[in-house]
Amino acid sequence: MRARDLAVDYPTVTPETSALDAARLLAAGRLPGLIVVDAERRPTAVLPGSRLLGSMIPRYVQDDPALARTYDERHADRLCQRLEGRRVADLLPTDGTPPPIVDAQATVMEIASVMAGARSPVVAVSDDPRGTDAPMLGVITVADLLGRLLPPE
Repeated sequence: MRARDLAVDYPTVTPETSALDAARLLAAGRLPGLIVVDAERRPTAVLPGSRLLGSMIPRYVQDDPALARTYDERHADRLCQRLEGRRVADLLPTDGTPPPIVDAQATVMEIASVMAGARSPVVAVSDDPRGTDAPMLGVITVADLLGRLLPPE
């Protein structure tokens, strides 16, 4: 089985999408992450749900999780306010790490290797493995890949 056979249509966002809209999209679709695309639908980054969630939690609470217990539900319900006025671009890493992309002819092992190496819950599938010359054909999630790899019960 090749990447092209496993790829599915998947919601995407652009760097200019509001962070709050991206969070709503993740929640509504119960998605593990989002692919960020440019105007030509070429993947530019992955926004894992965990990164979006991390942008809502104050750094001092992330550094000392015991402080999370001091937040009551009323304050916890306001965490999404930290996304207001922010764009997806504001949440992405600035280290220039390329998004996980596999060629449409990639094998299951190649797909798994790229996902594991990038620590990404999703990988983009493109006719161009660099993702610079061709639009994205679809996405493979870790759940879909595991569904293919796991033996039947």
